[in-house]
Amino acid sequence: MKRSIGNATRYTYLFRNKSVAVLLTAVLFTMALLPHAGTAMADKANFSLYVDKSGNITLPDDFQLSMIHLGSWFVPEGEASGFHNVYTEPETARAYLKTGKFPDGATLVKELRSSAASNYTTGKNVSHATSDVKQWFVMIKDTKGRFANNPVWGDGWGWALIKTDSSSRSVTADYRTECLPCHMPAKNTDWIYVEGYPMLSKPDR
Repeated sequence: MKRSIGNATRYTYLFRNKSVAVLLTAVLFTMALLPHAGTAMADKANFSLYVDKSGNITLPDDFQLSMIHLGSWFVPEGEASGFHNVYTEPETARAYLKTGKFPDGATLVKELRSSAASNYTTGKNVSHATSDVKQWFVMIKDTKGRFANNPVWGDGWGWALIKTDSSSRSVTADYRTECLPCHMPAKNTDWIYVEGYPMLSKPDR
């Protein structure tokens, strides 16, 4: 009788040890995953001031003061006519000059302004930008593919078109159909028309 109880006790003890071992393995496995999950969460949280955890892109406040002017395009006619002024962070320009690549988290803002023309001492029919802003384009460089299932992220960038009636909300739904076709000729320069941005080229001396 005592022996049977002893066997039963010993059996139960071994069974419980096995359960503890399985539980310990699960805990260790979970703990091993936590640093990776934490890194991913922290990576998104610290990625960009202009991107939330879901990948929504907003227009930087006062970017004309906090960023540098890379260059401008002038479109004389059509719906997109006017001055297209492009800005980025100073550290982005410095990184590009050093490596020839846009760094992770780099921000590009293109502001479209209407234009007017008049005669000045510098010449006739001289065009200049006005206070009328048409819209903004914002691109955020993502070298890690953080938002793989988000249709406004891909090919190394986040893509946003922001209208003047809602400067905090992008109206872009799918970058592949709405953005990429216009950037296709610049595919070999990371989808950016860098020839229009003299700040990204070291001057010949």
